[in-house]
Amino acid sequence: MSAMDLRNSVGARLIIVGVLTFLLLIPSIMIRSLISERKERRDSVADDISHNWGARQILIGPVLNIPFKYRVYDDHKNIVDLIKYAHFLPGRLDIDGVIDPEVRNRGIYDAVVYKCSLDVSAVFGTPQFDEMKIDKGNILFEDASISFGISDMKGVRDPILFDWQGNRNIEADPGVPSNDLFTSGISVPVKITPDTSEYSFRTNLKLNGSFGLFFSPIGKETNVRLASNWPNPSFTGDYLPIDRQLGRDGFVAEWSVPHVSRGFPQKWLESRYDLNESLFGVSLLLSVDQYQKTMRTVKYAIMFIALTFLTFFIIDILSGQPIHPIQYLLIGLALMVFYTLLLSLSEYIAFRYAYLIASVAIVAMITFYSTSFLPGKIRSLIVAIVLIVLYGYLYIVLQLQDYALLMGSLILFLALALVMYLTRKLEWFSIMNYSKGKNRELPE
Repeated sequence: MSAMDLRNSVGARLIIVGVLTFLLLIPSIMIRSLISERKERRDSVADDISHNWGARQILIGPVLNIPFKYRVYDDHKNIVDLIKYAHFLPGRLDIDGVIDPEVRNRGIYDAVVYKCSLDVSAVFGTPQFDEMKIDKGNILFEDASISFGISDMKGVRDPILFDWQGNRNIEADPGVPSNDLFTSGISVPVKITPDTSEYSFRTNLKLNGSFGLFFSPIGKETNVRLASNWPNPSFTGDYLPIDRQLGRDGFVAEWSVPHVSRGFPQKWLESRYDLNESLFGVSLLLSVDQYQKTMRTVKYAIMFIALTFLTFFIIDILSGQPIHPIQYLLIGLALMVFYTLLLSLSEYIAFRYAYLIASVAIVAMITFYSTSFLPGKIRSLIVAIVLIVLYGYLYIVLQLQDYALLMGSLILFLALALVMYLTRKLEWFSIMNYSKGKNRELPE
């Protein structure tokens, strides 16, 4: 097709505009990959900070462990005594903690770390072996111990002292007597006597951690209370707080978990149950995740390209001044540059300011460029208004995440209705091939 034929054929130009619209999805996919790469880099830096400070902490305990002898025959038919463990959970577990978070920086990236102080108290009943079918003569009460699982031991700040049944300030040792329950933690030997009906336990844990703090509901009744000055908590896990207070100054949250709602009993032998299956707690989120918001803006790239091209195409049809495919391509590339500007700026300044600067720059660039080939300033003004509405609408959608689909559908409906209104009196068969210089006005 010759240049003159292309200039005079509305149908050919419409096809080219459609092809350009879909071709511009290629750079939008590349931009998504760039955003993912930057996010992975941020996460890598955050993981490195947490590795040195202390990772996400998962606390499981206290658990009473009592060994017993288990006799088997070896390959030579000789009787051999093996040591196995019976595990007993507390009847009541109370944890009262304070989390003191801060943001650590490395380059342009941030990570949330914290210090926490946890007062832990528990009550154990008398260990019952009757249902376990273990000969009482094989039970090694003298080797009993209390263990406490801590997922990242690098976060332990101070020596940990246990109070057990009136015996105070017993210093805990790193490591656990058996890895049946957890592989990382602390433990201390305790005295168990069959005639004692109740045992009390108390300790204070001072830990460093990152991102979040989680617990396992090992008590027959588990009560946890956490307070912090962090304003952006996310309560996650198998159980949500029964009461919580959120504000700019931080949060206070309380959990109460009965044993009937978890997946393990109060006592068992060896490693029959996984105490990590019923975790609950809080994650400390950064107030703004610029990568998530930028990724969400890219999802609307096809809508921006289509509506912007549609605006220029309607002006083309109604004004009789053909727009060259190269001009469409340059406008589309300008729309793509918006996302790279937004991504790069949001790494240094607040997202809302990055969005404002990037959108103003792109609207100004496309508007000034359109004055060079659109007849009359009013048409360039229309282009500017359309772009301002689109970028303003997108920012509102970003703030209303739960209503994003509804708002996106609404703007598509309104855009289609406007196009149908503006073109309702056009004779499409007569304008699919028209000559240069023939002008059309917007219908009244």
